[in-house]
Amino acid sequence: MKTGKAEPAARSRHLLGGRNQMTVGFIGLGRMGRPMASNLCRKGFRLVVNDINQDAVKELELLQASSAATVAEVASKSEVIVTMLPDSPVVREVVAGPDGIIANAPKGALILDMSTVDPETTDELAAAAKAKGLSFVDAPVGRLAQHADRGESLFMVGAEPEDFERVKPMLEAMGTTVYHCGGVGTGTRTKLVNNFLAVASCQFNAEALALSQGFGLDLERTLDVIYGTTAVNGQLKVNWPDKVLKGDTAPGFTIDLAHKDLSLIIQAANAAKVPMPMAAAAREMFTAARARGFGKQDFSAMADAHCDLANLEKPRLKQ
Repeated sequence: MKTGKAEPAARSRHLLGGRNQMTVGFIGLGRMGRPMASNLCRKGFRLVVNDINQDAVKELELLQASSAATVAEVASKSEVIVTMLPDSPVVREVVAGPDGIIANAPKGALILDMSTVDPETTDELAAAAKAKGLSFVDAPVGRLAQHADRGESLFMVGAEPEDFERVKPMLEAMGTTVYHCGGVGTGTRTKLVNNFLAVASCQFNAEALALSQGFGLDLERTLDVIYGTTAVNGQLKVNWPDKVLKGDTAPGFTIDLAHKDLSLIIQAANAAKVPMPMAAAAREMFTAARARGFGKQDFSAMADAHCDLANLEKPRLKQ
């Protein structure tokens, strides 16, 4: 695989007879982490898992993963330790805390962080890992939870070439598209660029659909027009028809997490002296949605939140 090129998943040369003898630790079995860990199990990887949600742990045990009571236990038993966690403070504690991965992993182990965090966290954890004789790779995830369910995720990887080769078989087992973006930290930074467009688009989509509702337009006909012009975007055409526009706002990726990502984007942009006025405006609309009780809903529910703000009927496609 060449740097900067995407390639489809393939059978790894590291797999023999469908089983992988390397032990992989997996910490964080949430909406994205659980299906990713499940796909690793199904592809023959030997997993040790940990999460605060014991139901998720039991689900992985049914797929022949073993469980560990603590992060330290996961780290001590694993050659590669994967983290898929909700935010920077949690990642810092799990990776660099006194009972965390760095303090307990064997020398030569590799930490693969797939969380969405601020670049400073990635840089500092990578340096701390290196000082202890450990490798560090950042590989945040693109696409949605339903893609993770099907093993169709996209990964943006920041890694040294030799470390990229170590994690490539695992990423291929969890997804269909892997980009080696460059050295450590480039995956995290690429994810922030991607998520700015993905999350901010929810706000202007919400405003567009609210305007359509306010005008009394037929939603199906309006979408047909938009889908035929350059106004179309992936959220409006791919995600929303299967989520909010059919009345499903159960979270794949919540408004709370989208707000968190917009905050990371603005913080990182400020550090780089890059103005992001549209990101700031979008974040405040996500703040308003959270204040009105939409925070735990899928981020496509920004359409409902904006129509609620304007006292308009929620946009729904005819069943």
